[in-house]
Amino acid sequence: MKLIPTILCGGAGSRLWPVSRELHPKPFIRLADGQSLLQKAWLRGAALLDVAEVLTVANRDLFFKTQDEYSQVSDVLPGVHANSYVLEPFGRNTAPAIAAAAINISEKHGEDALMLVLAADHLISDQAAFAQAVASATQLARQGKLVTFGIKPEAPETAYGYIEADMKAPILSVEGSVVGYPALRFVEKPNLEKATEYVASGSYQWNSGMFCFAAGTLLREMEQHCPEILAATRVCVGRSSKAEGEGFAQVLLDPASFSDVPDNSIDFAVMEKSRCVAVVPCSIGWSDIGSWDALGDLIEPDGRGNRIEGETVLHDVSNCFLKSGERLIGAVGVNNLIVIDTPDALLVAERSRVQDVKFLYASLKARGHEAHKLHREVSRPWGTYTVLETGANFKIKRIEVKPGASLSLQMHYHRSEHWIVVSGMARVVNGEHELFVNTNESTYIPAGYQHRLENPGILPLVMIEVQSGAYLGEDDIVRFEDIYGRPSGVA
Repeated sequence: MKLIPTILCGGAGSRLWPVSRELHPKPFIRLADGQSLLQKAWLRGAALLDVAEVLTVANRDLFFKTQDEYSQVSDVLPGVHANSYVLEPFGRNTAPAIAAAAINISEKHGEDALMLVLAADHLISDQAAFAQAVASATQLARQGKLVTFGIKPEAPETAYGYIEADMKAPILSVEGSVVGYPALRFVEKPNLEKATEYVASGSYQWNSGMFCFAAGTLLREMEQHCPEILAATRVCVGRSSKAEGEGFAQVLLDPASFSDVPDNSIDFAVMEKSRCVAVVPCSIGWSDIGSWDALGDLIEPDGRGNRIEGETVLHDVSNCFLKSGERLIGAVGVNNLIVIDTPDALLVAERSRVQDVKFLYASLKARGHEAHKLHREVSRPWGTYTVLETGANFKIKRIEVKPGASLSLQMHYHRSEHWIVVSGMARVVNGEHELFVNTNESTYIPAGYQHRLENPGILPLVMIEVQSGAYLGEDDIVRFEDIYGRPSGVA
């Protein structure tokens, strides 16, 4: 049977603000080794045996960013790996996401194809143990089971859900080895007393949020337990636009019909109701990286318990996690703090309150503050731009365009732009003229002129853009041609 790792790339990661933002969510956070959580999830799935393709369910606004992430690590594994995508216009929770993936997989590979559902923002440090757990899960999935991966608890953790397994009724493989246990019930995050009781019993596992099942098995169980979700998702997939090429396929879910799909998690919609759920207990070095404390634990502490990423100067500091990408952090006489510095936002939190960072994110979102949504460096299909300075009637950006990439043919009503090439060469359409702008040269784009910027070279094009005008919002864009299919008013 074909195996299709199915990566769910969703969620805001609000507890990891200010590094995690709406358009740079938790899966894109890079760890100390330079790889993002999303890249690690892709490598984890693609490295398994008998993989037909890797399918990713993501927000459509993150599609090009996700492609870039995969292209940066695709050469780590030998061979060619096909990628496919189900792109959501907005989130509707895990049940619709997995249903859309299952419909797509069953149409493409048949109902016997096995789905391995992985979260894009979890960390697994033991790939060999993970592969062994997947091997057990696939045997159960071939027997018609909905398989969930239970993490053997290391402590009475109250931040995770639990799964109770019937440890007295092991499920055997064809060869007679134990591959899993029947699931008895799912339990929401317990209090400390209950969590302690669960761990002591030996029958409870942490709920990892990872699953394995045949696409057809899941669809039949959804038909029984949440038919309204399945029916609405089928309608949506049927109305969605699809594209396919060599080693690539994409389903862009129809926004109007997707809004009619009920919002629910796969746990509530199916797993807690089905009678064919099995658990594979495993110890795979799993963490859901749910807070800054969990991320800090990945860094070796110094002699005073401090975990440091970036440049710091400390005096009488202990048990702190200090992270900075650009600036020096100085600290004196503090204990048990989390300090996370980014170019446009600084987080300071007491370590015991790190779960409450989500309230800051929610407050910023409610106020419409851009710090919940964007970093100063913003990814676009063609490259990146970084806002260096903003003032009255002016904005300065650093723009980097990928080799061979092109911005849309566009116009701005309210601003003019001065472009200065720092490195590389630009092909510029400026009104009725086309010209090449080389390193240390510049050009001027008046308001109301149609223009386009392209990098015709094999090296990145880096330039400084100075905008001037009465309105400098990113939505002042009228597009005439765009190879990425973006409408006007979308940066």
